[in-house]
Amino acid sequence: MRDYEPILLRNVGVPEARTLKGYEARGGYRGIRKALGSSPEQIVEEVKKANLRGRGGAGFPAGLKWSFLPKDRTITYLCVNADESEPPTFSNRLLMENDPHQVLEGAMIAAYATRAQVAYIYMRVEFHEQFHVLQRAVDEAYAAGYLGRRLFGHDFDLQVYIHRGAGAYVCGEETGLIESIEGKRGWPRIKPPFPALEGLFRRPTVVNNVETLANLPHLIERGAAWFTSIGPPHSTGPKLFCISGPVRRPGCYEGPMTITVRDLIERPEFGGGMLPGKRVKMVLPGGVSVGVLTANELDMKMDFADPAKYGLLGLGTAAAVVVDTDTDIRLVLRNLARFYALESCGQCTQCREGTSWMYKIAARIAAGAGRRADLDILEQTARNMGMMPGLSICGLPDGATYPIETLVRKFRSELEELIGQQEPARRDAVLQTVN
Repeated sequence: MRDYEPILLRNVGVPEARTLKGYEARGGYRGIRKALGSSPEQIVEEVKKANLRGRGGAGFPAGLKWSFLPKDRTITYLCVNADESEPPTFSNRLLMENDPHQVLEGAMIAAYATRAQVAYIYMRVEFHEQFHVLQRAVDEAYAAGYLGRRLFGHDFDLQVYIHRGAGAYVCGEETGLIESIEGKRGWPRIKPPFPALEGLFRRPTVVNNVETLANLPHLIERGAAWFTSIGPPHSTGPKLFCISGPVRRPGCYEGPMTITVRDLIERPEFGGGMLPGKRVKMVLPGGVSVGVLTANELDMKMDFADPAKYGLLGLGTAAAVVVDTDTDIRLVLRNLARFYALESCGQCTQCREGTSWMYKIAARIAAGAGRRADLDILEQTARNMGMMPGLSICGLPDGATYPIETLVRKFRSELEELIGQQEPARRDAVLQTVN
């Protein structure tokens, strides 16, 4: 691992790489030039061979997603998902802030491969500095003739616009993002039709995450064989991992998807170990929506396959949150439930009502008025929500329920013990206030 060559983060800490001149001096825009020497169909096939899977959370193969576009289309849109609202994920932000031209080059390659004429970069409104950095890069690319008409002298036109969202978590879902770009409330759409057939402005559309696109310049320049040499066969290519919590080196790091959660926490090139006097209680390994691991499950591989063996929703955004043994687990439960109750768009009844009730129950437990039966209700509510039971338009309720269900199931004895230690007078007072 110490010999791993940074690829996606190679320009981080190099200020001149933010500029077009500096980026090209470090090998930038070679990938798009090579791509333009091939047909769009050849690029799609190369990405399929590389098995580049989406880095935004779902892990869907990018080349396969592109191949769903209808062959007879006349207009195609590309939407770049730069919303990055999964707490506490900040890898996309790091790329846009430090290497904006890498993101643009990836968007150019994706647009060429899918024959998209217009690309919208949907950026979270809180990314103020990142917006200005990326906008300067877009302006530089237009001034150099790299965007607009006849990119790099080839018969390919591309317009790029940055669209700033309003900070809604649900707009990280691709159809919610599309609705927001169209100027509507950011509510996910019922599918089908899927965006590949009827997306932005009801035209064929591809939605890709920032980190996914940042892989493309290197994949195209070095080839699918090089890309698949990194990581296991089902999880190929470089990956960015975030880590936060009581570790010595919180931050964003790059590596192959062969590392474990323990590696991410303890290895000196990553988290560097826990802070003095701190011990791991649990880890949310992929952002908060995939579920939780106990301190005995840290050997889970940070790839697209292993999380399912631990009862998790998936790898998610590979942003690990470390929780130490000094933390009251009831507060973790409450904060997780509160986030999703606030971020549910309210379209689907079981999500709107379920997230709200889970938060009310979790808040009551945290306030010292919990009942053991509340844990059963939380688990039952979690099982009855989400796309997987076929009850919701988007995946937000799945993301809302996995952390609640896995936390209650894996830490039930601790929660029951804390509930048993509650003072009856305090519990009755809280229940009177609630009622």
